[in-house]
Amino acid sequence: MADAKCACTSSADATIHADVKDYYGKVLKKTSDLKSNACVTPTLPIPAFIHQALKKVHPEVTARYYGCGLVVPESLEGCRILDLGSGSGRDCFMLSQLVGERGHVTGIDMTEDQLEVARKYVDYHMQEFCYKKPNVSFVQGYIEALSKAGLEPSSFDIIISNCVVNLSPDKKQVLTEAYRVLKEGGELYFSDVYSSGRLSDEIKNHKVLWGECIGGTLWWEDLLQIAEEVGFSRPRLVTASVITVDNKELQEILGDFKFVSATFRLFKIRKDNTKACQIIYNGNITGVEESFHFDCQYTFKVDEVVAIDGELARILSQSRFAEDFTFQPPGASSDLCGVKLKASIVNPFELSKQMGTKNPGSTTGGCCSTQSSACCK
Repeated sequence: MADAKCACTSSADATIHADVKDYYGKVLKKTSDLKSNACVTPTLPIPAFIHQALKKVHPEVTARYYGCGLVVPESLEGCRILDLGSGSGRDCFMLSQLVGERGHVTGIDMTEDQLEVARKYVDYHMQEFCYKKPNVSFVQGYIEALSKAGLEPSSFDIIISNCVVNLSPDKKQVLTEAYRVLKEGGELYFSDVYSSGRLSDEIKNHKVLWGECIGGTLWWEDLLQIAEEVGFSRPRLVTASVITVDNKELQEILGDFKFVSATFRLFKIRKDNTKACQIIYNGNITGVEESFHFDCQYTFKVDEVVAIDGELARILSQSRFAEDFTFQPPGASSDLCGVKLKASIVNPFELSKQMGTKNPGSTTGGCCSTQSSACCK
């Protein structure tokens, strides 16, 4: 899609798009070109089947990858997935193996140089995966304008994004477009960088800080409001880790602002009167057969009875996870009398403290570390 077709709301938005395209297309050629360690955060252990899928991705694709977390939701077989800001296509080629030949992965990115790398290796990966026809495609466009890129309403089961939403000048429009192209029951599962407050104009106008995933970060509390306005379920926080910026010049500009890398799940579900209930995880999801870590509050162990609130019951019963749980029969909710349900935790800074990730270092193999398989896109 040509630059003139961008659904920008102002010349400032157009300028940001141009700067980001230049930064990720011309300035950055490999992960070691990053000028700060803003994305150097600890990563969770990578399941063996995902690690194997990543090993099959071509080295040039991996070398041109810049992301802030490993974004792999569960229960992907046969799903249609959209990757917002797919870059060189590393996540798309990894997910292509997890959805299988019956599924499909679409990557959208605005940077021609990144898309050139991704498209170059489509045939290579299909042969590597022994697929008869490609189940991956790449579209040039803006994540704020998915319709203009030809993506149809209600056409995807899952949308992922890895350290890209912060690069957009209009976060609400990104979520609005994501909501539009998701099917009912669909999920937006994304990792991004958030700030401890609304940033100053000096920070937001700093080109390097914006390109390094800092200058365009959203105050985490604003995410909650935007998600509600768009129509999504309340964001479910999955994991979080504090970001440190060791570059002295950049740190002086940032002042007292703090930053965190966090992964959230948002669902497109009906707001009906589903009540609190008890559920049992059946253990049928590939890779998490014994224990399914849904978010920072709930880890479902196979065959264990768990009490959940009405909102989570709506999410699980209306999404692709419906067949993975046994729900308490209607009319038996009285069994919950006296059962204390978990309070909603959404503050990623509080979670990062609980997880003991206050002082991450580059040796952790974090998101932009060249030792890590989860790198900034």
